[in-house]
Amino acid sequence: AEKASVVLALENHWGLTRTPEGLLRIVNAIDSPWLGVLMDTGNFLEDPYDKLEQIAAQAVFVQAKTYYGGGEWYTLDLDYPRIAQILKKANYQGYISLEFEGKEDANTGVPKSLELLRQAFS
Repeated sequence: AEKASVVLALENHWGLTRTPEGLLRIVNAIDSPWLGVLMDTGNFLEDPYDKLEQIAAQAVFVQAKTYYGGGEWYTLDLDYPRIAQILKKANYQGYISLEFEGKEDANTGVPKSLELLRQAFS
């Protein structure tokens, strides 16, 4: 990554990275400015805000999940103003991408999601 000047990001997902402790154990063990955390707002199913706070300081990219129309595997009603405050407190300056996982038609679900994120992060 360093040779190519590319920052890699390890996502909080399943397996070893399903908990903040597991994710940070890997990132901290590698201890490189070329590896950070990809914070997926929808992958901590229990106590998401506490867990997002634990990884926010090392986030280099954020995927903001929305579930208009219900999710395929699960549905979370995430408090994006609260998530925005967590990221602000961590001085996050990077991109926030939308990951729309709802069953609602994307032609309506995506614009709703973008408006939600714009309001929360403005």
